[in-house]
Amino acid sequence: MADPTNQNQAGEVAPTTADKQVPSTDSPEATDIPTANAPDPKAANSEDSPKAAKPVAVPPKREKPAAAAKAATGEKPAADATEEKPAAAKAAKKEKAPSVEDKPFVEFIEQDYLPALQKAIAQKGVQDLQVSFAKQKMSITGFESAEECWQIIGSWSEIGKRQFNLYFPDEDIQGKKGFSCNEGKKPSTLESFLIDERRITLDLLVFGLVQRLDGQKWLGRN
Repeated sequence: MADPTNQNQAGEVAPTTADKQVPSTDSPEATDIPTANAPDPKAANSEDSPKAAKPVAVPPKREKPAAAAKAATGEKPAADATEEKPAAAKAAKKEKAPSVEDKPFVEFIEQDYLPALQKAIAQKGVQDLQVSFAKQKMSITGFESAEECWQIIGSWSEIGKRQFNLYFPDEDIQGKKGFSCNEGKKPSTLESFLIDERRITLDLLVFGLVQRLDGQKWLGRN
């Protein structure tokens, strides 16, 4: 029969099975679980830590109300608008409609000058004026060998057959111009016409010829 005290031959008590499974608590064992007294590494690096340097907040740059409004609407600053003014002025100048005097020579004479001239002479009392525009030789004594040039030929039959010629040898209203007139005879004199004017306009060209015919006493009650 076994000894109830389960003693070995040396007289020591053998450990039970429960004693073998329960570890000894005499020495502490290191674990990964943080304790209440140990500082948390993450907490040490957080912004709330008194030792951590807090970033200094820089206030955003405030724009002036006018500048902010222009930026919101996409409008350019005043300096850019000033730089665009010369370009805008040039564009507006280019868009200006050309004057009648800038038309091609033949087109100007046929479409603008002849109708205006006939109207001005009719207002002076000449009702049977006949006007033509042609490129031909000058019918003036001594100019038979001259080249053909554009001419305005006007005539009417009041007090004999009166005729005048306005010559454009340069085919340009701003160039040289000549005048001759006669009453049933071949003209012998070629006069310069509007040579002192810096720029010829439609009104000036009409007025100059009417004034010359009036000086000839061919208009009105003359």
